[in-house]
Amino acid sequence: MKSDSVFEFDQTWDQQQRQLIEQAMLVAEQQGKKSEAAEHAAIMQELRVDHEIIAAGILFASGISKPVGFDDRLSALCQEAMRLNAEEDGWIAQLEQQNDLNTEDTQSHHMMLLSMMKDVRVVFILLAHQLWIMRHIKGADPKHRRAEAWETRVIFAPLANRLGIGQLKWELEDLAFRFLEEDGYKEIAKKLEEKRQDREDYIRNVVSALSTLLEESGVRAQVYGRPKHIYSIWKKMQAKNLEFEDLYDVRAIRVLVDDISQCYTALSAVHSKWPFIPGEYDDYISAPKSNNYQSLHTAVIGPEGRTVEIQIRTHDMHEFAELGVAAHWRYKEGGRRDEGLEKRIESVRQMLEEGRIDESDSEMVSSDEESVFVLTPKGQVLELPSGSTPLDFAYHIHTELGHRCRGAKINGDMVQLTTKLNSGDHVEIITTKIGQPSRDWLSPSSGYLKSSRARAKVRQWFKQQFRDENISAGKAAVHKEAVKRSIGEPDLSSVVPRFNFSSTDDVYAAIGRGELGAAQVVNVVQETVQAPVVEPDEIHTSSARKSVGSGKIDVYGVGDLLTHMARCCKPMPGDEIVGFITRGRGVSIHRQDCANARALGEQNSDRLINVSWGKQDHGNYEVDILIEALDRSGLLRDVTSVLSAEDVNVVAANTFSNRKLQQATLKLTLEINNSQKLDRALNRLQQVRGVFEAVRTK
Repeated sequence: MKSDSVFEFDQTWDQQQRQLIEQAMLVAEQQGKKSEAAEHAAIMQELRVDHEIIAAGILFASGISKPVGFDDRLSALCQEAMRLNAEEDGWIAQLEQQNDLNTEDTQSHHMMLLSMMKDVRVVFILLAHQLWIMRHIKGADPKHRRAEAWETRVIFAPLANRLGIGQLKWELEDLAFRFLEEDGYKEIAKKLEEKRQDREDYIRNVVSALSTLLEESGVRAQVYGRPKHIYSIWKKMQAKNLEFEDLYDVRAIRVLVDDISQCYTALSAVHSKWPFIPGEYDDYISAPKSNNYQSLHTAVIGPEGRTVEIQIRTHDMHEFAELGVAAHWRYKEGGRRDEGLEKRIESVRQMLEEGRIDESDSEMVSSDEESVFVLTPKGQVLELPSGSTPLDFAYHIHTELGHRCRGAKINGDMVQLTTKLNSGDHVEIITTKIGQPSRDWLSPSSGYLKSSRARAKVRQWFKQQFRDENISAGKAAVHKEAVKRSIGEPDLSSVVPRFNFSSTDDVYAAIGRGELGAAQVVNVVQETVQAPVVEPDEIHTSSARKSVGSGKIDVYGVGDLLTHMARCCKPMPGDEIVGFITRGRGVSIHRQDCANARALGEQNSDRLINVSWGKQDHGNYEVDILIEALDRSGLLRDVTSVLSAEDVNVVAANTFSNRKLQQATLKLTLEINNSQKLDRALNRLQQVRGVFEAVRTK
């Protein structure tokens, strides 16, 4: 963009539009900011934005956040620009204070900036303002100048690039490079100046020859030398380890044609006249860049054996490359994409291109947010799920920080831990030296945690606290089972791999939690040491259970056999099942995911048979469930009320409480007729106040 831009009225504006600009300029003059405001206006005018944005930019440059005498739409634009600019100023202050410019957080800051915008057009005001700052920052304090240059490089130049505003992107990059890499900038600028006259003469000759060639080929084209961008030259030197003299784009030509077919005709003509350099041809027309940039790039050995870079594009492609407004928002290769945000930005892009964006349309950018972007005390941007709280923030940073969290500040103010975070919030966590999570945090209705990742960390903490107690309970259950069978104390080490655990303590803990049955584990131990298979009493005796007899299970490949439901996993209609031929008691029916059945099958695979549920008479089946919840008065009553409402009968209940950790564990045996009804009951139980897990046990 021209650094000496002068604002002039657009000839297409009507009288009312001109009056709005004049009114804004009058305010700027009254504030002593006329020159600054005019420069802002000129920058935005080169971007071809509408008169309303230019007027808002003038008022913004004048330092007016709540203009008097302007309509609400314009006032809202000014206030939005002021708010976001203050956010960026705060980040700059942190950069200066920390004196650490080595961590790029580009993607997150891009996302945060856009997610905070209520009107996407504000981005043009901010970009114009940053360009104005960089044009006038030479005499500023070096520390502040460097911080502004860094922000320009990692936030505003990439933002302009993602929005397709090429002419603004190049100038921002060059200005940032000038203050961040002063020696490199001066070296390249000096070399460009030393060879300037020779290069310009050479380019004129190539332009003349190429124009004649294209005309003879029937291509109507505009051919001219392409501007040189110092930062682009430096980046290419670094990336390809080249000397200045070896660069192709120091001598560069641009060709503009009317349509795509003429792009390829022009390319063919160029390659027919001058040999092209392998590896330096890129077709961004058939495969556009991530911001929808389109062009043909090639490098050839031109007159006098010098390399020349040539770009070929249509006039429309060129306009988009220079002035694109809110092109597709995507990420660097290998980065994660947010498709929801991409769709919203693309919708805004279409509205802007068609000139039909208004106040209501612009609100879509901030509606239905899938993420929020907040800042740590050090200025790092974190992306969290929409609806996240300070507790989610704490657990995202570090598990221990979450465990010890006892309070939070948002933008310097103390808030409750259930406060919902908004994009742009500065969050600070207040901790206790020794702390632990609260059971209340796991209740969905309490509003403490939005992130499933954070809730999992809290659950894991409580699970670990109960480990010793569960191990003791598991050992007691196994001992009781051994006494019942009149056998010695079983050695569980042989079955650890069978249950996918890493130690015997893990097996004991699973038994103590109710995830494994003591009888089930002892059965596997006995089978492993080649003892006779001793199965517990599995024959159903109640009248309800007798309704499921041998005729209700289909055994593939054989006639009627005596069948019974295995007590270790208690299958029911809807479960995938497998049969195991026992010694003398027919076929024992297990769930396919039953660890006991898998273990028995590994030793006696020939005794596993395929079975399926036959026509059922809707009898009831026993099933065990485990509920973990906040230990509170009325919990068991509320649980049984839910089950009663679902017409589910409770035939056995065991409850365990840990007052210290405020945890209650309920082990219930239910009578139920199919797995779909069980799933519905479990879902209802998970909605009970204080319940954080309700699952079927094996």
